Amino acid sequence: MTKNNIFKTLTFSVLFILYSCSQTEVTTITTTTIKTEDNMNSDKINIDYSNLKSAYFASGCFWGTEYWFEKADGVADVVSGYAGGDIENPTYQDVSTGRTGHLEAVRVDYDPSIISYEDLVKLFFETHDYSQENGQGPDIGPQYLSAIFYNDESEKETANKYVDILQSRGEKVATMLKPFTNFYDAEDYHQDYYTRKNSTPYCHVYKKIF
Repeated sequence: MTKNNIFKTLTFSVLFILYSCSQTEVTTITTTTIKTEDNMNSDKINIDYSNLKSAYFASGCFWGTEYWFEKADGVADVVSGYAGGDIENPTYQDVSTGRTGHLEAVRVDYDPSIISYEDLVKLFFETHDYSQENGQGPDIGPQYLSAIFYNDESEKETANKYVDILQSRGEKVATMLKPFTNFYDAEDYHQDYYTRKNSTPYCHVYKKIF
């Protein structure tokens, strides 16, 4: 298909060229809102939105990390962004250089009366390769490293508990445990990526290990 024909078929859509996760992808994004009160998943009905807590995880490309956490009961929202870096309000282009200190990460807003922080930590380890030291899958670089950003000593202890369990099984754990310092929302076109594409992650899969 020629370039002119592509633009003709996308008359009523907005065409974005997305560069992330070591892939160049062309995707069509309409003006339809993905998340509304009318089309929320049924498991979100019982969430107490006045009692939410936030947890922060990095496990490679934030598209795939976001995808799995959004499926968990008790999770109200997941936002893709950048955590742990040295500059304020970084852009995707800034972080992609690997020189800002940020990791592609997610903020998980959850109702602790439905899902515990411990359950989130287990899901984190069960949805990526925590043994990989240089990135995640084909996504290589410091911005794709595995990390848990803990808010307090209780969260740190919980994260350490599961690192210890895995290591006691003889497994290598490359996941870093770091105190939470900052989180900046990624650009709008990175949010709910796989939901909008109606597809699944290519480098994040669920494997029950706990």
